[in-house]
Amino acid sequence: PDATMEDCGKLDIILVPGGQGTRAEVKNGKLLAWIAQTAAGCQWITSVCTGALLLAAAGPAKGRRVTTHWGFIEQLRARNEAAEVLENVRYVQDGNVVTAAGVSAGIDMALWLVGQIDSPAFARTVQRAMEYDPAPPYAGAV
Repeated sequence: PDATMEDCGKLDIILVPGGQGTRAEVKNGKLLAWIAQTAAGCQWITSVCTGALLLAAAGPAKGRRVTTHWGFIEQLRARNEAAEVLENVRYVQDGNVVTAAGVSAGIDMALWLVGQIDSPAFARTVQRAMEYDPAPPYAGAV
């Protein structure tokens, strides 16, 4: 990495990733404090997959509408930190907090965010450049 939590400076956007590590990190007080402190100065606070567990535990997603990976919807609901945990959606925006359901939903969220920061036209250019035109196998078969 180019910086550590201690010396990264002010961020415009924070993206909290998900993955198996979130199960343990949801109890990491130092990390949760850093997320809370850093998020306070961010224009956008985002997560992908189970990163929403960390955003809720740290505070930025408390009382907000959020989503997470389908396999962790009930776990996030059981924490009683979010106002509402939505399922069967790709991403959810509540103010400056945006949570994505999973990895490919995170791409959708990131492109939406590019459209908010720059313009929808630029987001479409980024989408085309990376050839992101989802047609899942089997569902996209002709």
